[in-house]
Amino acid sequence: MHHSTKKWIIIKCSSVILIPLMLWFIINLTSIYDKDYVELVNFFSKTSARILYSLFLIAAFSFFSLTISEVFEDYINNEKIKNVATKLLYVFAIVMPLITILSIFSLN
Repeated sequence: MHHSTKKWIIIKCSSVILIPLMLWFIINLTSIYDKDYVELVNFFSKTSARILYSLFLIAAFSFFSLTISEVFEDYINNEKIKNVATKLLYVFAIVMPLITILSIFSLN
């Protein structure tokens, strides 16, 4: 299978996965939006909330990084700049969710 075909399939799968996770996130965000820190920590103390939020972050950053890398491929002509930008994007898409997930799982 060609690289761009795999990328396209992953983009489509992550977008399908994002739909219910986004609905879950929006519903829960409205319920915890005006709460204080303790109630927010209580919300993320639930294992189900931690897991769903982690899945949401992973799917969102996967979708984000793959779609932005497509923009890089279409609009950046210099191969070196395109490769550096894509690699930095992928590092960002791995590091940011990882830091967030580790922070959430360290809450008590």
